[in-house]
Amino acid sequence: MNMIMVSAYKSPKKQELFLFVPKEIALDELPNELLVMFGEPSHVIDFELTPERKMARGDGATVYEAIITKGYYMQMPPAEFEKMGNMTPPPERLDNIF
Repeated sequence: MNMIMVSAYKSPKKQELFLFVPKEIALDELPNELLVMFGEPSHVIDFELTPERKMARGDGATVYEAIITKGYYMQMPPAEFEKMGNMTPPPERLDNIF
């Protein structure tokens, strides 16, 4: 099983923006442009990543492949329409709300 230890960081600039990097990589080794856009990373958790791992959002294989090839994976926040997908639908009729 191909497993790598990964550190997850959250961005102070945008809610639900996360950066996943191999645990042994120092953040100053990442591209400067990436860190400027991301902001000062705040460590969230370290975990074992395999291509089969279930992730809260995204695909474990995609995250794994990006970390192997680029050295990091940035998880973007959900789009507004994705967030709205979790909302309860409006009532069928509005004349009965008073």
